[in-house]
Amino acid sequence: MTFKEKVKSLLDKALEENTQLFLIDLDFSESNKISVILDGDSGVNLQDCINVNKFLDSGLEAEDVEYSIEVASAGVSSPLKLVRQYKKNIGRTVKVKTISQGDFEATLSCADEQTATLSWSAREPKEIGKGKVTVQKTITIPYSDIKEAVVIISF
Repeated sequence: MTFKEKVKSLLDKALEENTQLFLIDLDFSESNKISVILDGDSGVNLQDCINVNKFLDSGLEAEDVEYSIEVASAGVSSPLKLVRQYKKNIGRTVKVKTISQGDFEATLSCADEQTATLSWSAREPKEIGKGKVTVQKTITIPYSDIKEAVVIISF
């Protein structure tokens, strides 16, 4: 088993022990710096990162390779990459850039295995007479058409 395979195997075991956590990214630099980015169904706290780091470090102690480990949570402004991230953010406002349908800032109202559904209110001209009326809009976007989606944090 190669060093990278051992790290991946240990990481899988660590995440099996805490099923609310999931892997966003695993990267190895040429100098064996291991960078792990995690997310969780209820977020990731500092102790989660420490626990995963210790688990990896203890499993790699016997290896005859110099390495360093960095375990972090996905940042607030990090793009959504996995279906599981979309599902955990249902009800939040997201900014979505698509390949073919333009850009949207709306509420993520639904997420399944293939698509994300966005909902928002828009003011449009009345069909008859002057003035505008508020209408509810929705659009369902396949993940394959999403270039980038980011949760918008409002205070």
